[in-house]
Amino acid sequence: MSRYAEPMARLIEELRKLPGVGTKSAQRFAFHILRGSDEDAAALADAVRELKAGLRLCSICNNITDVDPCAYCASPTRNRRLVCVVEEPTNIEAVERSRGYQGVYHVLHGTLSPLHGVGPDQLRTGTLVARIERGEIDEVILATSPTLEGEATATWLASALRAFPVRITRIATGVPAGSDIEYADEVTMARAIEGRREL
Repeated sequence: MSRYAEPMARLIEELRKLPGVGTKSAQRFAFHILRGSDEDAAALADAVRELKAGLRLCSICNNITDVDPCAYCASPTRNRRLVCVVEEPTNIEAVERSRGYQGVYHVLHGTLSPLHGVGPDQLRTGTLVARIERGEIDEVILATSPTLEGEATATWLASALRAFPVRITRIATGVPAGSDIEYADEVTMARAIEGRREL
């Protein structure tokens, strides 16, 4: 039996479903909402409702957007012949922070993970392949994470795209800028050596 009234217990349970939110954090959030004004609670509920109702996937790149096509695909200043493939929409922001990339994106919405039942058919690659088949793309940059799943996804996708006349590249990995190589693990150091370039 819950020690909280049913509405509070239900809110705590729903908040616990958020990533990184445990029971204590969910309780703090719930009590914060309870102590706040009715207007603040209504604004939060409206924001969640609008998020679900107003967002969809871009028909070109699968990015989450409120307009179709998304801002990246619709931009006249972006190089549409250069496509950066990322795992999730949140990865786009990491690439954008570099301020060096001016192409467009393609979002897979996941990585290959046989343990979790995610195979090639669950990844959103259809529109990417269609764009390549139409000759709209010159280069595909595979920017999946350097994890086991990310590497497997990049390897699989590179293999699947080799049948097309498109350049396939992989983001470099290695020692992060501003860090000391003394603290780099052997895999990171090996990739840094493999990805070396001429100065």
